[in-house]
Amino acid sequence: MDDVIGRIKKKKVGKRITMLVVSLFFSAIVYNLFLLPVNLVTGGAGGIATITNYVYGIDPALMILIVSITCALLSLMYLGPEVTAVTILASVLYPFFVKITEPLTDIIQMDYSDMFTITLFAGVLNGIANGIMYKTGYNNGGLPVISQILEKYCKIPIAKTSAVINITVVLIGGVFFGSTNVMYAIILIYLNSIIINKVLLGISNNKAFYIITSEEDQIKNYIIRTLGHSVTVFDVKGGFLNKKNKVVLTVVPSREYYRVTEGIKIIDKDAFFVVTDAYEVVGAK
Repeated sequence: MDDVIGRIKKKKVGKRITMLVVSLFFSAIVYNLFLLPVNLVTGGAGGIATITNYVYGIDPALMILIVSITCALLSLMYLGPEVTAVTILASVLYPFFVKITEPLTDIIQMDYSDMFTITLFAGVLNGIANGIMYKTGYNNGGLPVISQILEKYCKIPIAKTSAVINITVVLIGGVFFGSTNVMYAIILIYLNSIIINKVLLGISNNKAFYIITSEEDQIKNYIIRTLGHSVTVFDVKGGFLNKKNKVVLTVVPSREYYRVTEGIKIIDKDAFFVVTDAYEVVGAK
């Protein structure tokens, strides 16, 4: 298994790093054009930089660099050089991009009085940038390193510690910028997570059906002969009654969803079935 992980890490390294650089540059534009001008704190090193810029007048790019380099050194100490290599690259590049994109607010004139629109655009654009970054298998360094360290040594899930850290930064931002800003930050974070998933997984064009039915042959014939789709049948056993059943699995285009569901109900009104999104179908004829 370690060999598989190693091969994944080495796959298309040049392309992945290029995508990482593009996503970091895009994130820096979003930060300077949407987040910093309205003091919208959404967690991470950028959130800390927004707060310290407001309270102490510290240059945001400098603060992001300080936080990122500090976390990169912690990564080197506790996670090792292999994990830290790309983290150091991101830790230097992101604050550099934040610095060189600062003049954008003078070049692009925007109406910052409409916070809702600003939040929507920031959430979508930041989600695209982060989605591209996560698709590379790398990260932008900074505070997520702390979550990685806690996961390695304390076995605390990364998602849990990341949420706690970011919520803490957002709430500190609320002390200085008010509760309304916190509410906008929550909207942005939610949008960001939705868009990240869309970028990572894509938009589902297919539905996967798992069907348990006493009319197995009729449903198979309906799907294969009437709708023209293949099926797979496998054995399962119920957890409560230990009764053996067969599950009919089929993956169909989303446009066929209604015909499949209604066909199943007509053939066997007592059928049990589960429908999920199928984001990627490989090898099916």
